[in-house]
Amino acid sequence: MKPLDPRLLAYARAARAFLVVGAFTGLAQTVCIVAFSWLLSQTIVRAIAGQTLAQLAPMLVALGSVVVVRALLLWVAEVTSTRGSARVKSELRRKVLSAVVRLGPGWVGSRNATGVATVVGPGLDALDTYFSRYLPQLILTAIATPVIVVVIFAQDWPSALAVVLTLPIIPVFMILIGWATQTVQKKQWQLLNRLSSSFVDVVGGLSTLTLFGRAGRQAGRIRSVTEEYRASTMKVLRVSFLSGFVLELVASLAVAVVAVSVGIRLIDGSLPLSVALFVLLLTPEAFLPIRQVGTQFHAAADGVAAADDVFEILDAEASLPPQPTVAPTATATAAAAGEPTSDARTPHDGLVLRGVGVAYDGRPVLSSLDARFAAGTMTAVTGESGAGKSSLFAALMGFVPHTGQVLLGELPVASLASRDWISWSGQRPGLLSGTVLENVSLGSDRPDRSVVLRSLEIAAAGDIDPDLELGVAGAGLSGGQAQRVAIARAVYRTIERASAVLLLDEPSSALDADTESRLIAGLTDLVSTTGIVLIVVTHRDALRGAADATLVIEPAVAVVS
Repeated sequence: MKPLDPRLLAYARAARAFLVVGAFTGLAQTVCIVAFSWLLSQTIVRAIAGQTLAQLAPMLVALGSVVVVRALLLWVAEVTSTRGSARVKSELRRKVLSAVVRLGPGWVGSRNATGVATVVGPGLDALDTYFSRYLPQLILTAIATPVIVVVIFAQDWPSALAVVLTLPIIPVFMILIGWATQTVQKKQWQLLNRLSSSFVDVVGGLSTLTLFGRAGRQAGRIRSVTEEYRASTMKVLRVSFLSGFVLELVASLAVAVVAVSVGIRLIDGSLPLSVALFVLLLTPEAFLPIRQVGTQFHAAADGVAAADDVFEILDAEASLPPQPTVAPTATATAAAAGEPTSDARTPHDGLVLRGVGVAYDGRPVLSSLDARFAAGTMTAVTGESGAGKSSLFAALMGFVPHTGQVLLGELPVASLASRDWISWSGQRPGLLSGTVLENVSLGSDRPDRSVVLRSLEIAAAGDIDPDLELGVAGAGLSGGQAQRVAIARAVYRTIERASAVLLLDEPSSALDADTESRLIAGLTDLVSTTGIVLIVVTHRDALRGAADATLVIEPAVAVVS
């Protein structure tokens, strides 16, 4: 990330207001610095000249006022940076979460999901230092240093020349140190992502690891990564301390050069005492902002690294074609107004696929699929493993790039502004901590208990208490119960949002024959009463037998019977 990455201004509008306020605050602080130095030098010179305290009183009052104003400006800068950081983080979090949703599971599956979570969580929190310490100093450097150099030049051009000649030394050292810091900081950030991923993987597969006697080895692996992260963190701190020392040394030597020059000319009488004091007070202030930029850059390095990853996600989303905007449906309007929705749907004659194809890394998985799924029917999708059944569902939901067209009646689904037209339940239940009712009504602004109960009945889960509290990942339910609750969630969405299409991926794989029969009866009743298109991926004979049509998918071939 650059000192001020333009993408920050493009993706976070709150950052623009922060920079504007920071510029005005920095300019006011610069005026205070110049005023303080001039008032203090004049007060000292007049005191040496023999003026009384009463004569010096106006200067002392003005000096005290400048000190108070500068303190207030520092407080304003602190408050502005803190609030600006919070707003920018919130804005970036909202955008990156929206981007992840739009990029879809296909994009997330090709990346480390834990790493993405780390970036959005603690990674963005590290931007606090970037906004509260680094950026204010960067703004102050851009304003204060040139203004102070001009003021020094107006008073004593040889001193200004010395400042101008020595000032570039600090940025040169900052660049050299920055390269070293960037390397160790990037390694530290990668180790943090690796540590997070390792821990999550171990926790997720702990029962399997214990069963096969590999839990101890994984503990050693985490210990090893933790030790690497500790060593990397200490290396970052060592570089930060050494760089701070180098910057302080270079700045002190530069100020000493000016001080020696002023002292010599002050002794031989070629420079007035008032000018000498004024220049000596201003010279350190010319170097201070740029020194602070170098110091705070290390503290903000974590946020800088995380911001790079955030911008990578947002850039990936920006490369997608723009989402179309269409008028909201009657159902969406009713839901937004808080009115109950019905099962009434926009008339259509079913779902149509024309030449739909899906490829991963140039390898075709589904090729030129033509199919029609009539409204009010259930279609069973079958085929050997790897034939492209899950890819077909991913294409229908817009989660993977595909060729061809998907039409709802005569309307391309790509022209729809939302995915309310489709509901889905995958092979993994994906339940969350909370009650069964909260899981079934997930995504609903106003959960309807009666619709939840109806959805559970349709999913052959009417015997499950909707108020049952579940643990993490749906702990508290058996595999079959969790599967049925996930199906009920898809059914609830279908009813509440008047979805036209319902996709179920292996909905009865964990069910016994009796429960499967009740599920089939519920789904058949749902199809007949709502007129939806129900598409079921299954290898079970009972579901295939209950279906109105069967779509057999073979590698790059599909046959409808």
